[in-house]
Amino acid sequence: MQKKVLAGIDIGGTKTAIILSAEPPLVLGRLEFPTRPSKGPQAAIANIKKSIDDLLAGEGIDRSALLRLGVSCGGPLDRIQGIIQSPPNLPTWDDVHITSILRDEFKVDCLIENDANAGAVAEHRFGAGKGCQNMVFLTMGTGLGAGIITDGRLYRGANDLAGEIGHVRLTRTGPVGHNKAGSAEGWASGGGIAQLAAQSVAEAQRKRKKTILAEHAKSGKPFTARDVVAAVKKGDEIALGILRTTGERLGEVLAILVDILNPERIVIGGLAMRLGDLLLDPARHVMKREALAPCVGVCTIVPAALGESIGDAAALAVAMGI
Repeated sequence: MQKKVLAGIDIGGTKTAIILSAEPPLVLGRLEFPTRPSKGPQAAIANIKKSIDDLLAGEGIDRSALLRLGVSCGGPLDRIQGIIQSPPNLPTWDDVHITSILRDEFKVDCLIENDANAGAVAEHRFGAGKGCQNMVFLTMGTGLGAGIITDGRLYRGANDLAGEIGHVRLTRTGPVGHNKAGSAEGWASGGGIAQLAAQSVAEAQRKRKKTILAEHAKSGKPFTARDVVAAVKKGDEIALGILRTTGERLGEVLAILVDILNPERIVIGGLAMRLGDLLLDPARHVMKREALAPCVGVCTIVPAALGESIGDAAALAVAMGI
């Protein structure tokens, strides 16, 4: 009798990963390919199907061994109907009925979940949130979103939009995120860091102040958070100031979450995994200043424990059934 396996599908704007597992989060096999959203969804979906078959073949088992498929993808999406609805990183994926497409192909159930929610469940089950009853997971990448665990279960809200902390306005003006100037996503995300870098370098150039980041500006390429992190590692003062500002604004976000949700732990992915206390120390300081002391006293702020494999674990968590 063949062992039953789950297949997780992590669809991102840059790459799509297919993960096979009999005992999540342990991985039997994994394949990834460029998503290339500019070319539309058809080629990527064909690659998803082929990758699942290739992984099964590599394990010497056939399709009948598949127990369930799970798709983790950025929103907006319709979880109930299984439709991807043109996320910002997949603008050509307009109302793609991904779960029915894969269900029809493989004749097994297929589930889909917002990547922030899937990441929250993965960290809760396998990572830094293990043992917590009340936890928040922040996806601090290009954007900023949250997955919320309350009383040990995922909280989705009335129409699956709980956790859109990035849309909350922190200031009347400022970097733009979620199409809103001064939003939490504008101030505390990779996209926001890139905007702050462009602004800071322009100001430094006006003052004829030397900075490592100014060298990147000469290339004519847009700034990214990676450019700022690289400059930080070389001791660039402007880059360090940008991360300090980002950390402080992140602290304001944490204070809001702590006061409203009273979690035991806030787990932060993306930039927090790469920057650690350089980002989190100023965030913790501001959170302690701004939030209610009893709430702060029971909450720890930590980087995601699953590291760069969190997308794989998140997709498998969806396949397990959230």
